[in-house]
Parts: sequence; structure tokens; C-alpha cells
Amino acid sequence: MPPRSYPTARQRRLGAELRKLRERAGMSGGEAAAFLGGERAQISHIESGRYGVSDQRVRRLAAHYSANDKHLVDALAAMAEERTKGWWEEYRGVLSPGFLDLAELEHWALSIQAIEMLYVPGIFQTEAYATSLLRGGIANLPTAELNARVEHRMRRREIFDRPQPTPYEAFIHEAALRMRYCDARTMSRQLEYLCELSEWPSVTIRVIPFAAQITGSVHSMAYAGATIPALDTVQVDSAFDSGFLDAEAQLAKYRELIGSVDSISLSEAKSNDFIQRIAQEM
Repeated sequence: MPPRSYPTARQRRLGAELRKLRERAGMSGGEAAAFLGGERAQISHIESGRYGVSDQRVRRLAAHYSANDKHLVDALAAMAEERTKGWWEEYRGVLSPGFLDLAELEHWALSIQAIEMLYVPGIFQTEAYATSLLRGGIANLPTAELNARVEHRMRRREIFDRPQPTPYEAFIHEAALRMRYCDARTMSRQLEYLCELSEWPSVTIRVIPFAAQITGSVHSMAYAGATIPALDTVQVDSAFDSGFLDAEAQLAKYRELIGSVDSISLSEAKSNDFIQRIAQEM
């Protein structure tokens, strides 16, 4: 089977974790390949996510690397066994890989905490708000791609339709609630929809008011919790794509950031009242 041309972020993450185990063992790629009876390129492809790997092979490699973290090995073996071709695959070749990777990240996350400073979080946007936002952000975006982006954004809410919806806590700055990317009617409806979403059992929405004193640099991001903390992922938002961070020091920094934002945000009830007041002002 030829190597994958475009491995997903999750496939690359599995390979990167296997590389970390090998490097901690002080073993070269050639030595690991010899253990599997293959060539150095085989290990290189596995660690870049370009080759699939079975759960048995993950366990064999982990044992060879003397990896003694059973929970991590079990989690990696489970990742190797994933064969899900999610709804986002329908957009491959239509949207850039970052959009697909984000949907895949949200699909597998056990919990999500997000900070949004300038926009209503994408997963909570109404179709009209998303259309206005995307149309204004990129000049001359082809209609077909605009429609695909909006549709993809709406479909990301499938994580709330499952028998066990994904817990999602969003910290939204007051600026994002007041910025006019669309007409007043569309914005008012968007704010009303946020209030409706806050009633969903797995959704928590909290507002960071202008009056709150922010310490340090706070920017938009999403923290996706995995089966074990070592496999958590941070998604850093940008105007055109998504970036993913997973180094231990980075995860610790963003957990601290969420803690600091949590301490200055309004309660759920006060946030709901706050959003309703802004909607009435539109």
C-alpha cells in the first residue's frame, strides 16, 4: 500500500507519539525498523502518519521501547484501530485540510473548552452570521467554497446530537458579542441562538466582560480533552486555517490560560442575561 499523501492531524499525532516513545528509548529509526523486519523508511512513514499501523504493532513497538505507561499505550492502540470515515471526509478536496482536521478533533474530543475573543465560536454560529463573517473576511471567495464552508460549520454541531453529547464550555469576550460583521437583525438572532444553546445540557457559555481585568495575553483557542491528558490537543484559531499544538509545555500553558479566563468570566446565568441585554440593544 502506498504512503498516504495527506495524513490527517490525528494520524500525524499517533505517529508523533510513537516517535516520542522511540526517542525516549534512545533508539534510532533504523533500529526500530530492524525490529519490525523492514527498512528505515517504514518507521519514517509510520511516524509521519503516512502509513497506517495496527493496534498490535503499536503494542509491539511500545514494548520494544520499554514504554511503561499502560494508559498511554492503550490510548495509542485505540487510535490505531480507528477506522471512522467521518462526515468531514465529504469535504476533502473541497476545503483545506485544516477544516477537516478541526471537525475530526471535535469528533474525538471527550470535552472541549474554547476561548473566543472576536467572533462567536464557529460551532455556535447561525448560518446567516457565518455567511456574513466568511463573505467579509475573504474577498471574492467563490460561492461554492463559501457555501461549503458554511455547511461544514453547521455540521460540526453533530457532536451535540449524539447519545452522549460532547461537553463544550465556551468563554466569549464581550467584544465578540458586539462586533458587527452583519446587519443588526442577523446579529440579534445570533445572540438569541447563543442563549438557546446555553440551555443544551452539554453546552456552557460564559461571557468575559469588558470590565474584567485580563492578565497576560489571551487569544482565541480551543482545548480538546482526550482519553488521557498526554493526548490533549490545543487548536489555535486563525482567519484562514487551524493550527494544532500538543507539546506538554504548551498544553500546560493553555490549561493555565483557561484557568485565568475562568476566574474573570461571568457565571452561566449572568452570562445569559448579559447576552440577552446586548441582543435587545441591537
